[in-house]
Amino acid sequence: MPTHIRYTLLSLRDLAVSVGPFVALAIALLVATYWWLDPNPPKRVTLATGPAQSAYEEFGKRYAAALKPEGIEVVLVPSQGSADNLQLLRTGQVDVGFVQGGTSDYTDQDEEDLASLGSLFVEPLWLFYREATARKVLAAADKGKLANARRNEPEEASLTSLTQLQGLKVNFGTPGSGVPSLMTKLLESNRIEPASLKVSQLEQTPATVAFLGGELDALVFASAPESLMVQMLLQTPGVKLMNFAQSEAYSRRFAFLGTTRLPRGVVDLAGNIPPDDVRLVAPTTSLITRTTTHPALQQLFAQAGNDIHGGAGWFKSAREYPNRDNSELPISKEAERAIKNGTPLLQRYLPFWVSNLVERMWLAMGIILAIMLPLSRIVPPLYAFRVRSRIFRWYGQLRDIENRIDSTGSNAALLEELNSLESRAEKVSVPLSYTDELYALRSNIHLVRKKLQRL
Repeated sequence: MPTHIRYTLLSLRDLAVSVGPFVALAIALLVATYWWLDPNPPKRVTLATGPAQSAYEEFGKRYAAALKPEGIEVVLVPSQGSADNLQLLRTGQVDVGFVQGGTSDYTDQDEEDLASLGSLFVEPLWLFYREATARKVLAAADKGKLANARRNEPEEASLTSLTQLQGLKVNFGTPGSGVPSLMTKLLESNRIEPASLKVSQLEQTPATVAFLGGELDALVFASAPESLMVQMLLQTPGVKLMNFAQSEAYSRRFAFLGTTRLPRGVVDLAGNIPPDDVRLVAPTTSLITRTTTHPALQQLFAQAGNDIHGGAGWFKSAREYPNRDNSELPISKEAERAIKNGTPLLQRYLPFWVSNLVERMWLAMGIILAIMLPLSRIVPPLYAFRVRSRIFRWYGQLRDIENRIDSTGSNAALLEELNSLESRAEKVSVPLSYTDELYALRSNIHLVRKKLQRL
């Protein structure tokens, strides 16, 4: 091996041995910090959606598609609806779920265990009824008006109050949907006894079939307009959507309710559906998560929500949702940041797992760096001590030989010992920058030899 390469390798070996403990300490601190912070999320997360063909199911598919490129598998868990989703969250059976405002009265424990990832969209209360049923109701309420309508061309029959539902067959949906709880509160506010209605609790699909078959007089949904059932019923001849004339009053009575309006012609401009503006009451649906859900997953869901729910729609303008309004639970810090600032800068240019790792580890890495920088100052002295120790350790033996020159009668034995010392010293290898000290050792050995030879 060439001499210059051997000296270079020797220098690198000494440097590695000197720096090694500090590198090992830094790695240990990083590993401990990674274990403690757990920056990378699990690859699988469960999302409670809703019944088949519901808006919740459709949105669930979109979230699954949005998180798939990041390596996250979103397992969709079908449910009966909002109330069922909330129960699944409370029991820890799912990580995330769609929950409609007014579904339940939240407890102190809920505020500790659950958090909101933002309000996603308004979910109007769709009360569909058959026009033939409305005519009968209005006829019973005012026979004179019906007679006048029969003498002339019949006018459209419309229901505008929940009190007009008394005596009708109405489907409120399954208990897990949250609609029965909501409708009970609305009926109580109108002083309507539940017994005065013939209430059924069928799922959406069989309820719609029964409604279209004439077995039900009215049908109640609480869903986003993306629901296929809503889209179909809005365009079905003979089916009408109830206009909540007192929508403003409902929103004042119930904090979880807002008012919205279905504009004339928004469903079908050419067909002018609906023919008039329809006032509706609408709770807001939020994406709820458990506080134990990994922060990075909360961030991803909130960012996906910006894309999925950020466009304009029937009841919203562009970028109106998601937002932090009308939340019945505390907003997650990750969601608040995502809603306010959008996608972080690093994530726009780096893969998610890299940007997430840097984002969640940078503070810890800064602290580790602040600890290691002062400690690193002793590396050069330690390196110098390690190299010089190969030379300085021979000075002790050399001094001992020199001290025994006058006290021993056998200088030949000392001279032999000195020659042995010199032979071993010549085999010492040090980096080129420290050869002056090696030559100084050899020079001192030569001086002691001269002293021995003079005696």
